[in-house]
Amino acid sequence: MLLKKPVGSGFDPYATASEVIGDMDLAGKTAIVTGGYSGIGLETTKVLAKAGATVVVPVRSLEKGEEALKGLPNVEIDTMDLLDPASIDTFAENFLSSKRPLDILINSAGIMAPPLRRDQRGYESQFATNHLGHFQLTARLWPALKQADGARVVAVSSRGHRLGNIDFEDPHFEHHAYDKWKAYAQSKTANSLFALELDERGKSHHVRAFSVHPGLIPTTDLGRDLTKEEFGPKQMKNSKNGSGSKEETPQFHTIEQGAATVVWCAVSPQLDGLGGVYCENVDIAEVVPEDSEKATGVRPWAVDPEAAKRLWKLSEENIGVPFPVS
Repeated sequence: MLLKKPVGSGFDPYATASEVIGDMDLAGKTAIVTGGYSGIGLETTKVLAKAGATVVVPVRSLEKGEEALKGLPNVEIDTMDLLDPASIDTFAENFLSSKRPLDILINSAGIMAPPLRRDQRGYESQFATNHLGHFQLTARLWPALKQADGARVVAVSSRGHRLGNIDFEDPHFEHHAYDKWKAYAQSKTANSLFALELDERGKSHHVRAFSVHPGLIPTTDLGRDLTKEEFGPKQMKNSKNGSGSKEETPQFHTIEQGAATVVWCAVSPQLDGLGGVYCENVDIAEVVPEDSEKATGVRPWAVDPEAAKRLWKLSEENIGVPFPVS
């Protein structure tokens, strides 16, 4: 289990991304932000670009991406769909052809609790989008991350990981009835475990990885498939053991606040020499017991090194692409 503790960042839980980045100068740095044209991804793009970084944003729709990013300096757009492995490869090839190092990779795009949908491979859409697509993208971009000699990868997870672990025997609901919240939970647990194992494998190459819970943000389109009654703290109440015990009521964040921890993990010198940790409220989160009633903290199954190794192997098998961390 991770023994990392909060570092005392000095920021309160409602700091904004702009406050976190302050007057930092990122000129000469290059970042890729998936989902960087809506919600917290867009705010992340804005803040990094304003600080001088060149930000590359993969978009499913050029028209939508261009409209959302219109007028922003230092922003480039290319097409990519996380449910389409060929498009991931093409996007990565296009970036690698520029010969640029990749200083920051923020895997922010995601979906939450849709009806059962499958990609062309038959994979459940949340696991495929939120985890496998980003796993493949990071693998393909590995040469550029290594080239940066100090890159950071940020995986946007969620406190929704507390709703359950990964079902390694049936991750795509081929043998069990589909449960959209269990599917979401395992995809968010996967984000945390991926960052843990990527950091372990990448730190000798000066690539560090972090996972982030950005906060509960009702103003993004992440919950486009949900009713008003479904979105919010209520659906997060039950712990993994199904006890239904009451926990602290979490507070909502704005988009600007939600991007703060993402940006902090991407650029803060307070995290130099650290990695593989789950962060929230602009600090490293504590590991809490499985049955914790606290509204904060990361559950043990989302920071389990053995599960992280198992997920890495499963992911390579699922996408048919080895991740050459060497």
